[in-house]
Parts: sequence; structure tokens; C-alpha cells
Amino acid sequence: MRPLLLITISIINLSCSNTNNNSMGYFNKSNSTEETSKNIDNKEMKKTTEMLNETVFWNIIDKSLKNTNNQQDQEVFLIKEIANLTPKEIVGFRLRTDKLLYDTYNSKMWCAGYLMNGGCSDDGFEYFRNWVISRGKDVYEKAKENPDTLISQKENGEFEMFEFESFWYVALEAFKKKTGKDLYDYIDYNNFKTREGNYPQFEFDWEEENTDSMKKLCPQLFEHFWK
Repeated sequence: MRPLLLITISIINLSCSNTNNNSMGYFNKSNSTEETSKNIDNKEMKKTTEMLNETVFWNIIDKSLKNTNNQQDQEVFLIKEIANLTPKEIVGFRLRTDKLLYDTYNSKMWCAGYLMNGGCSDDGFEYFRNWVISRGKDVYEKAKENPDTLISQKENGEFEMFEFESFWYVALEAFKKKTGKDLYDYIDYNNFKTREGNYPQFEFDWEEENTDSMKKLCPQLFEHFWK
């Protein structure tokens, strides 16, 4: 009986050993397949000028506003949400952002940024308009028509500043997280014109030395911020 018991135990151990080896082999195969799939996606992806659907874009922004209370949390939330998109859609998120920035590159919007932030450099104007976009579709569309409507957002600055530089890079972070690649390499710059570097030329219709000219353009912002 004793030798029979040893043989039985050995068979059981051998069976368990094979099961564990097969299990490990399964998970290794699964991880390898996932990695291969990611590599295939990266190889097949081409440079694009296709912006993300505008409704999808604004839904992501609105969702971020409903689920966060500050810019740091909003940035983290946006990166996570955007990473759920396809790589092409993530590039499209950035392209949509650039188009919205392009559409608000004008003298009156710059005046609003100057008043709200107590000054506004070239870079500061970019970060200001990114902040405007980050406040959602309704805020953006109204400000596009009349930047003085941003008085409604006077309590929504971060440390008394109305800028959101890192908003510009949430798609880049999401793309890196999803693909391990640099998003900029997948933008067709030769054909995507509504972006930084191709901004329209305009003449300022206000002067910082002439406060009345700023007050004329954005009276509510002037009264609240220009003290």
C-alpha cells in the first residue's frame, strides 16, 4: 500500500504542475497578444488632420467639470477619459483643441485675457484660451461671440489666475499612455492649417495705456478686474 500511495501522490503533483504551467502559459500568451495588438495599431496609424467629433469633445469636457473641483483633478480626469478613445481619436482631440484656439485668436479675446490676468503675453494668451475651452461648450461659445461674458467665470480661476496650460497637453499624455508614442508625430502639419503658427493676422483695437479702450470692449471685466 505504501508504494501505491507514493505513486498516487506523484501523479497528483505532476497534474497540478502541468496545470500551473498551462495557466502561466495562458497569461503569458494573453499579454503577448495584447502587446502585439498595440504594436499593430501603432504601425497602421497614419498622420491625420481629422478632428474629434465636436459633440464627443464637449461631452468629455463637461464630464470632467461635473466630476472635479480643480484644475489638477480635471487634468487627471481628462487624461484618463481621453485614453479610452482610439489613438486616432486622441489625436483628433488635440486637433479639435487647436481649432478652438485658432477660432478665438483675436484682439477682443486678448483684451479679456489681459484684464482677467492683469497682463497677457503670447504664451499667456494661449493658456488663457485653453482655460476658456476647459470651462465647457456654453462658456466657450458665448466668449467666442463676446469675451465680456467671461465675467460669469470670475470665481473659476486657479489661484486668481485664469490660465490652464496643461489642458493643452492632456491628449499628448493620453496618447503616450495608450500607445507609448509621441502624438505630434501623427499630426499632418502640411494639411492641418488651423493651428498655432498659422494664426490669422489682426490689429489690436485696444491699448494697455488707454484703459478706456479696454473698458469699451469688455466693460464688465474691466469693472471687476481692473482696479
